[in-house]
Amino acid sequence: MRAAGNDARELPKSPMALRALLLRSWSERDSIVAEHEKLKAQVAALATERDVLAAQNEQLQALLVKLKRMPFGPRSERLPEDQLHFAFEEIVATVAANEAEAEKASPQRRAEATETRRKTRGKLPAHLPRVEVVLEPSDTACPCCRGAMVVIGHDISDRIDVIPAQYQVLVTKRPKLACRACEGVVVQAPAPERLIPGGLPTEATVAHVLVSRYADHLPLYRQSQILARQGIEIGRDTLASWVGVAANELKPVVARLREILLGSARLFADETTMPVLDPGRGKTKTGFAWAIARDDRPWGGGEPPAVVFRYAPGRGQEHAKELLGDYAGLLQCDGYAAYKSVSSSRADGPTLAFCWAHVRREFFDLSKGGTVPIATEALQRIAALYAIEAEVRGKPPDVRRAARRARGKPLVEDLFRWFEAQLARLPGRAPTAEKIRYAMNHREGLERFLDDGRLDIDSNVVERCIRPVVLGRKNALFASGDDGGERWTAIASLVETCKLNGVEPQRYFTDVLTRLVNGWPQSRIDELMPWHWAPAKTA
Repeated sequence: MRAAGNDARELPKSPMALRALLLRSWSERDSIVAEHEKLKAQVAALATERDVLAAQNEQLQALLVKLKRMPFGPRSERLPEDQLHFAFEEIVATVAANEAEAEKASPQRRAEATETRRKTRGKLPAHLPRVEVVLEPSDTACPCCRGAMVVIGHDISDRIDVIPAQYQVLVTKRPKLACRACEGVVVQAPAPERLIPGGLPTEATVAHVLVSRYADHLPLYRQSQILARQGIEIGRDTLASWVGVAANELKPVVARLREILLGSARLFADETTMPVLDPGRGKTKTGFAWAIARDDRPWGGGEPPAVVFRYAPGRGQEHAKELLGDYAGLLQCDGYAAYKSVSSSRADGPTLAFCWAHVRREFFDLSKGGTVPIATEALQRIAALYAIEAEVRGKPPDVRRAARRARGKPLVEDLFRWFEAQLARLPGRAPTAEKIRYAMNHREGLERFLDDGRLDIDSNVVERCIRPVVLGRKNALFASGDDGGERWTAIASLVETCKLNGVEPQRYFTDVLTRLVNGWPQSRIDELMPWHWAPAKTA
């Protein structure tokens, strides 16, 4: 090494050598400058790419917000629900791809994103089996002294893994026992009852077909294709026959579930279209899935949540009467005339409480363009009511009623006075006037929640229950006639009630079908309600 301060004495004496050294130094300097400029250009390019990706992400996020609001927009601008889900998925995937590309170019950004994902990814369920993989260094000897090393700790990470669905053959053997000393004496265990006598499936297999069809919205022809990929040739007709037998076996459970709901103090009701095949014409016709639901959790009620669907070929008041029977409690619904008819047709008819979400939705359609200030102000006033509801959700009925009387009632009274004033200013046929008249005509039912802490401000509970049925009809196109509609609504009742109670439908259907085919007594049918399979609540 050269000593500090001795550089001058080591310089060559020859002018030619000095000149060569200087030229070489200049060349090295130019190379360093060129490399620096190249790095600057790369940094600038990365910054530009980052800005482009950020702009793309901002545009996609804005589009995502727009799509989330689209279900409430004008009908001409709405996407079908399944296409809306696809749009969400594609946007989220594109945003993720952009962020991944940006992370590759920036180690710091990658580290920050990794830490964020680690903090926000949540925990995997405790009941899942754990398969432990230990990664040890290739050399476990000390790199300094080559001595043995000891474990002082672990870094542990959990990731979700999957084993693709596996089918197995359940072989049931029943040995025949004979006595060598006694002629003709043979003893054998009785054959177990089967849902499909002489057929291939176990009750668990049929339950899997039901769950795939009615919970995961997977049509039978697709299930048949999935089986074929594993070498199992079972046609859709065979799968359909299994569904029919299972639905017939489950009828008493669904009927009793409806009886239990109709004995509740409060229910929600709604209906939606269901395309069904009209065999006589070879075309589809419009049927309806009517629903009643119970969910007392918002006010701390002890009854388990549930929903029952009932198929009807029409939407007339006679079908609403068949749905509700002699029900005489509180009914939360929209302003559809069929429910009003049920309430007014008998002295002990249900008491109607109307839905504020329907009122809000009417004004939202008008306010979207920003050109109807009355609609915008109406939404702001209704939002103040929902803010109070958010504070009292889960509280006892008396607490909810007190808060509504003290804070919500003045807002509602002021809102209807404001409605009257605006109605006097508007042309009679103006769209805004029509929306205001809808609220005014349903005022008594809209105000009912103020005086009863058990009531909700809207009927969104039953609308959420209906959404999976809507998705199912999109994927399956139509039900196979009126009988198919009845089968659809019956199985969907149990599937959606399982979901409301946190019950895994596969386990429920397997267990219930097994019990039913083995002669479960009708006197104990209440024990087959889905909430009895709910996981125990922890303190």
